Amino acid sequence: MTRSRLSRRRFGRRSIAALASLSIVPSHVIRAQSEKRDDQGRLIRPATQTPNEKVRLACCGIGNQGGGDLRAMHQTGLADIVALCDVDMGGPHTLKNLKTFDSQPRFQDFREMFDRMADQIDAVTVGTPDFSHFPIAMLAMSLGKHVYVEKPLTRTFHESELLMKAASRYGVATQMGNQGHCQDNYYQFKTWVEKGVISGVEEITAHMNGGRRWHGWDTRMADFPRAQPTPETLDWDTWLMAAQPHDYHRNFVQGQWRCWYDFGMGALGDWGAHIMDGFHQFLKLGLPTEITPLRLDGHNPLFFPQASTLEFRFPARDSMPPVKVTWYDGKQNHPLVPSSYGNIATRKDIPTVDGRVMPAQELPAGKEIYGKDWTFKGHSHGSTLSILEKEKAADLPKDLLDYPRNPTNHYANFLKACKGLEPCLSPFEVAAPLSQVFCLGVAAQRFHARLEFDPIKKEITNHEAANQWLRGAPPRKGWESFYQLA
Repeated sequence: MTRSRLSRRRFGRRSIAALASLSIVPSHVIRAQSEKRDDQGRLIRPATQTPNEKVRLACCGIGNQGGGDLRAMHQTGLADIVALCDVDMGGPHTLKNLKTFDSQPRFQDFREMFDRMADQIDAVTVGTPDFSHFPIAMLAMSLGKHVYVEKPLTRTFHESELLMKAASRYGVATQMGNQGHCQDNYYQFKTWVEKGVISGVEEITAHMNGGRRWHGWDTRMADFPRAQPTPETLDWDTWLMAAQPHDYHRNFVQGQWRCWYDFGMGALGDWGAHIMDGFHQFLKLGLPTEITPLRLDGHNPLFFPQASTLEFRFPARDSMPPVKVTWYDGKQNHPLVPSSYGNIATRKDIPTVDGRVMPAQELPAGKEIYGKDWTFKGHSHGSTLSILEKEKAADLPKDLLDYPRNPTNHYANFLKACKGLEPCLSPFEVAAPLSQVFCLGVAAQRFHARLEFDPIKKEITNHEAANQWLRGAPPRKGWESFYQLA
C-alpha cells in the first residue's frame, strides 16, 4: 500500500467529531501560545512566551512561491524546518530546496505528514495553488497548528468564511502571505488615517497592467486542454484535492493554474492583495454592495479575460463616506491618473478630464486614492504613499506625516505570533474579507454580470448562479470532511 493511500485510509477512519472537538489540545500547549478571549472579552488563555525557542515549522508547497516562503521563514532564525511536503516532490521546481534542506522528512500528502508528525509540528506554511489552500489550512488549524497561507486566502468566498471561523475557534496564529502588509505601507496608512491625513475618501483606482500567463490565448476555447501523461514525480490525485476531476495537463501546473477559474483567482487575486490591502483594512471597507464589470476583453468561461475593469461600490462606514474602487488589469487598460502623477507619457488623443490624464505607457502596479484634502499615489507591496499636491503638502508639519517603523518582516511577524510575542498583522480576520472581495470580483468576471451583494446575509441577490459560485462546487468524494471542521 502506498503512503498516500495509507494516509487517506487513516484520515478516513478519524471521526469528524474527534477532529472538530473543542477539547483538542494543540501540540504547542507546553510551548508558546497566543492570548485567547471569549466573545465578551474575558481572558480564556493568557499568552505564553518562550523567546529562545524556535517554532517547529512544516512547509506545504516547497517550489516557486512556497519555496520562497520556506527559505524566508528559515532566514529569520526563528524556525526549525521539521518537514517538507509537496505533491510533486522531486519535480524540477523543488530541487533547490531539497538540496538545501536535505535531512527533513519528506511527504507528498499533507494528511500523511500530519498522521506521522502532528506532535512534532507547531506551525505550517501553505504555499500551494489557490484552490488547494483550504484543506491544508483547515486540517492544520483543527490540529492546533498555526498557519501561514499564501494569498489570496482561498478560491471561494465560502472557504474564506470557514477559515475565519476556524481561526477564532482554534485560537491559533494566522497570517496571509501579502508580505508588504508588515512593511512601512502598513504603518504609514494606519497612522495617516488615525491622524486625519487620509480622510473623506470616495474614490480609489487600483491597477496591475503587466502581462499575464493567459494573455494571447484563444478566447474561443470551449474545452479544457486534452490529457497529457502525468510526470512520474507528481501525485496528480492529491494535487486536485477537493477540486472536481480534471485530467493532467502542463497548463494546469507550475503557476499555470492561476489562469483558470477552476483553480486560481487571476490578476485580481494575485495582485489585489499587494495593492488593495492597506486601504481595505484601514478605511474599513468590508464587503461591497455592487460589483460591475465595466470592461472584459476576450471573456471566456474557462479562463480569465485579457483585460478587466471592475467597479466595486462599498457603503458608508461609521463617519466614512461610500467608496468607489475601480480595478484595472490587462495591457493597455489604464485608469485616468492625476496630471501630477509624475514622469509618464500621456495620450494626447484623449482629453484631460477633471485634471486627470490617460497614460501612454504601462504604469507600475499600484493605486490612486482621492481624499477630501489630498490625492495619494502608491505602488504595490510595502511601498509607501506619496501626496501628489507636493507644493501644498510641503507646508504640513513633519510630525503629522511621521509614522512608526518596525523592522519585523511578514515572516518574522508570523513566527513571533506563534510564540505569543506579537499579533499577526494580516490575520484571517483581516485577510479573509479582503479575499472575499476578490471572490466577488472574480464572480463578476466569470459570469460577465453586474452583481448586487448583501454584506449582512453574504449573498448575491440578483444572480443565482453567481451566488452558488461563492460557495463553489461540492468537494470531491473523500474531501467533504474538511468543510465540517470550522
